[in-house]
Amino acid sequence: MCEGGLDKLKYLIKEKKAKVGVIGVGYVGLPFAMLCCRRGFETWGFDIDKSKIKKLEKGISYIDDVSSKEVLNFVKEGFFKPVSDFSFLKEMDVIVITVPTPVDDSKNPDLSFVKRASYQISENMGKLPKLIILKSTTYPGTTEEIILPIIEKKGYKVGKDFYLAFSPERVDPGNKKYPIEKIPAVVGGVTQSCREISEIFYKHLVNEVKVVSSPRVAEMSKLLENLFRNVNIALVNEIAQLCDRMKLSVWEVIEAASTKPFGFMPFYPGPGVGGHCIPVDPHYLSWKAKFYDFNLSFVELASRINESMPYYVVQQIFRIFNKIEKIPSKSTIGIIGVSFKRDIADIRHSPALKIIELLEGIVGEVIYFDPFVHNFKLKNKKYKSADLDELLENADVVVIITDHSNIDWEKVYEKAKVIFDTRNAIKRPSDFKLIKLGEGSV
Repeated sequence: MCEGGLDKLKYLIKEKKAKVGVIGVGYVGLPFAMLCCRRGFETWGFDIDKSKIKKLEKGISYIDDVSSKEVLNFVKEGFFKPVSDFSFLKEMDVIVITVPTPVDDSKNPDLSFVKRASYQISENMGKLPKLIILKSTTYPGTTEEIILPIIEKKGYKVGKDFYLAFSPERVDPGNKKYPIEKIPAVVGGVTQSCREISEIFYKHLVNEVKVVSSPRVAEMSKLLENLFRNVNIALVNEIAQLCDRMKLSVWEVIEAASTKPFGFMPFYPGPGVGGHCIPVDPHYLSWKAKFYDFNLSFVELASRINESMPYYVVQQIFRIFNKIEKIPSKSTIGIIGVSFKRDIADIRHSPALKIIELLEGIVGEVIYFDPFVHNFKLKNKKYKSADLDELLENADVVVIITDHSNIDWEKVYEKAKVIFDTRNAIKRPSDFKLIKLGEGSV
């Protein structure tokens, strides 16, 4: 076993001699790996997807916030080494787990990726001691209930042979104002020494580190951050529906309320929520809460409201068809924007996908334009982005789902026949051809 391990690991980290392994080089893992490289650590990217590894070996990035130039430079310099051979974990001093944590068809947590990563680590401990950090969003208790016993079962002692902590990912795709190094890190370790060494590591990466008393506190803090957004988005989505009935503009209402300098934070309605966190996180906490005979009624209600928004948008689309006296089955719908938020290519849980799924088979044709998403597959059907001019010419109704900043919205207004704007992308009041979500103009 390892003697004097904490001092040894402190030395390696402080002198930038520690090798960092990142398991899962996706939307969270690849930006984090690049941050480690920029800070002077030799970083290895591990992934079971060999196609990703091959791209990274060639210096090709598939993540919006990571440039191919940066990847290529670090690969050439030997700072970044992408591999699919997990036996190299033996050589790592720090291992960071950034694998997916989805939900299954019943909306229960799927921790199979976390478990797989934990087993891979336990089978390849090799060089000791190791700092192991879970970053994947999950329910409180995962670090100590899932990862800890898997590694300790092999005879390794936490706080001596390895140090275990949770530090939530806080990536905001497409946010140029807050790159990863400017976002404070929250760290919760299993033991005092785990907290201490984790803090030292993160202080070499980001500007500010908040150490909390346990991994469970850190895990819960991440869920609270996203539940706060989920609940407030649900509130304005419900208010938008009421404004539709009351013939008020929800956008004007929010603008007016935002003039209050205290006690109010603006959130905006839309066609639903997307991404890797907000649609998923409530289900993780609701599932865990049931073990404590506790029902998260408020959180679950917010999720239901947000998950219902694509259905509400489709209802409004068919009301528009009635208004313009068009037969849906003989009409073309043009969707502008399929990513889950503006100026990125990420379509995970995008409300656009559910809206397209609901429209298919009912309307004559669904076409889309997205300058960031050139093609995608949904329910075994392949979609390819149309030219914007072509879409505006052929669509009987244009539906704005994602308000990308590089789209000429005045052009869309001038050339489209009828527009349903779910994002207030077109800064004009509703009129005979422009219909907005939450303005009661249908």
